[in-house]
Amino acid sequence: MDAVTPQISSQRFARTVNGTGNNTVYAFGDCMNDLSQIDCDQCFAQCKTQIPRCLPFQRATRGGRIYYDGCYLRYDDYNFFGEALNPGDRTVCGKKDFGGNLTVFRENTIELVRNLSVEAQKNNGFFVGSVNRGDTTVYGLVQCWEFVNGSSCRRCLENATAMISSCLPKEEGRVLNAGCYLRYSPEKFYQNSTSAASGGGGGSRHLAVILAVISSVLAVLMIVAAGVFFGKRKLAKRRRERKQLGALAATVHRSELNFKYETLERATNYFNNNNKLGQGGSGSVFKGTLPDGKIVAVKRLFFNTRQWVDQFFNEVNLISDIHHKNLVKLLGCSITGPESLLVYEYVPNKSLQDHLFDPIRGRTLNWEKRFDIIIGTSEGLVYLHENSKIRIIHRDIKSSNILLDSKLRAKIADFGLARSFEEDKSHISTAIAGTLGYMAPEYLAHGQLTEKADVYSFGVLLIEIVTGKQNTRGKTTDYSDSLVTSVWKHFQMGRVDELFDQNLTLHNYDNNINIKEEILRVVQIGLLCTQEVPSLRPSMSTVLHMLSQKNEQLPLPANPPFMDEKTMELNDTREDPRYPFNANSIYSNATASDGSFCPR
Repeated sequence: MDAVTPQISSQRFARTVNGTGNNTVYAFGDCMNDLSQIDCDQCFAQCKTQIPRCLPFQRATRGGRIYYDGCYLRYDDYNFFGEALNPGDRTVCGKKDFGGNLTVFRENTIELVRNLSVEAQKNNGFFVGSVNRGDTTVYGLVQCWEFVNGSSCRRCLENATAMISSCLPKEEGRVLNAGCYLRYSPEKFYQNSTSAASGGGGGSRHLAVILAVISSVLAVLMIVAAGVFFGKRKLAKRRRERKQLGALAATVHRSELNFKYETLERATNYFNNNNKLGQGGSGSVFKGTLPDGKIVAVKRLFFNTRQWVDQFFNEVNLISDIHHKNLVKLLGCSITGPESLLVYEYVPNKSLQDHLFDPIRGRTLNWEKRFDIIIGTSEGLVYLHENSKIRIIHRDIKSSNILLDSKLRAKIADFGLARSFEEDKSHISTAIAGTLGYMAPEYLAHGQLTEKADVYSFGVLLIEIVTGKQNTRGKTTDYSDSLVTSVWKHFQMGRVDELFDQNLTLHNYDNNINIKEEILRVVQIGLLCTQEVPSLRPSMSTVLHMLSQKNEQLPLPANPPFMDEKTMELNDTREDPRYPFNANSIYSNATASDGSFCPR
């Protein structure tokens, strides 16, 4: 598998042999010809994560195959290169019948696949097209793999044409042969606009051409003007991004941060789901074991142009030189493979969110452990705001970004949204990023960003730690109130203890400080941090002092922002945390969910 990636990147197909004698393994991969190089790389990156499901193979089942709508990967213990047919070939049919005229649909599909088969043999084994008759259109694609010669390609396509009829009247069908691939669908799924056949229609093509020319003449001036304007702006943007990433690449290659993509693939067992630790707004995280035995966490960043560049630049360039016991340490990255990876120290006990809001795990967090987590988080934020070489605003402090080590000590993670800042200066951000419920009101409403935005988020976190509830709808005592507002009201009435997490046991702490008094003090500090006016909020160093000096009197907090959540229906501006390869993404031709299998 390690030899596949560079071949795919350079020539879009791969053929490799590894081992000797009975232990020889043959592997082959190919991309669909209509796929872009980026989609091809992404398809194989995903393909290589799935093929190890066929391992470990036994003597009776020596190989494995995986088919996506964008690529194909196979390994076996014999030289199958050029093989047209195999006992493992099969047909995969859709689940639903075609909803229109089944007779016309069947006729169009049969005509289409026959035409595709004939035309592909004249076009290096690849062709796409459609047949449109009786208001029913069917689209199709066929491709013979590299190293399958002309006669074998013809035999494979003839077999596929015969096999595909078994799928009718299902609206979709695929033939997965050793030497070729065939698919039909009522939806256009390929990128190439070449047509193999076209039936029906009529009308005056000459008139259509005249109208098209007139429309083009009328529109060309507007298109040119708009194109020049937006083209220059887009070009300037791309130059900035390339310059930024290029500088980063040079820095990485000159440092100890650089990891080989293949090394991290093997470390995570090709990103096996059994090693998946979690998924966030910017990527999925996997547990990995390096060749020297060191356990690490590997983060696969979602590929998303500008956001990808920004977040990758932040997590590598911004925090690679900062080190603190309460910050997750960045060990390195990989930027040479088909996707970008970040390597962190491994933190074994997941996140504070996984413990705090779980009725079973929450019992393990007594007040002493919770207070230690609070102190550790505040020390980490003080370092970011005041003591690091580059002062940093995290912008996304929340329970899921506070990881817990083997002793349940806090480590702040996920710096994808972090920003550097100058002391006593406010930054206006046109792109608001963060998590609703934790963002400071001045930042959410006006884009005004200072370190006090982190202070606000920390205050919300304190209140969550005390109450065991999240500052989101459905978790509060009052539907219309945020958790912060609810705690503020109880604080004014002297009834905050009614909101304490039931998992907290009230007893003497250190034999001289009452736990209830200390929890009430933490709540008051949380309310000081979440005051509506930013200038009233304490700095993180002041917060740490308040937490440490338990006998000093605290000032009374002013009101937090009273927000009715019914008016706050905003979407989290971060990337969709779900898996990025979906039918509506730029990778639509690179994936399918029903094409991978191992021979039985």
